[in-house]
Amino acid sequence: MRILGIDCGSIRTGVGIIESDGMRHSLIYTGTIQTNTAKPFAERLRVIHENILQVVTTHQPETAAVEEVFNHANVQSALKLAHVRGVAMLAIAQAGIPCNEYSPNAIKLSVVGYGKAQKHQVQLMVQTLLRLPEALASEDAADALAAAICCANHQGFQNKFRKS
Repeated sequence: MRILGIDCGSIRTGVGIIESDGMRHSLIYTGTIQTNTAKPFAERLRVIHENILQVVTTHQPETAAVEEVFNHANVQSALKLAHVRGVAMLAIAQAGIPCNEYSPNAIKLSVVGYGKAQKHQVQLMVQTLLRLPEALASEDAADALAAAICCANHQGFQNKFRKS
């Protein structure tokens, strides 16, 4: 199964696509959508939306994974993150792809084995699980791939029980 993972951010949005059988995962694509902070927020949302649509069109994922909104001390930051999630989920829905949402703790638990893992631990485990020669330079891209791996693990788990 081909899975799109998205790590939403108003400045940098990580995207990644993996191919997975539920047990083994391989990297198909990874990238970061960088927005220009000098531009109006609505313009930045348009850029994120268009870039996600382009990735979906190019790589044809079958499902997608997005991190759920989490409690954030800064209300303005949380609102911006929610807007970015909205345009990401809109792009996914427009492509007719199912969208799965996972909490940050569930993603970290699925990838690292510890729900409160640090960013560098997630990067290292993404590198290991995808058998990459080195860690990804972008934490945002690594987090997007971690969301995709979490989705693959959940899909594989569900498929295992359907076969029993």
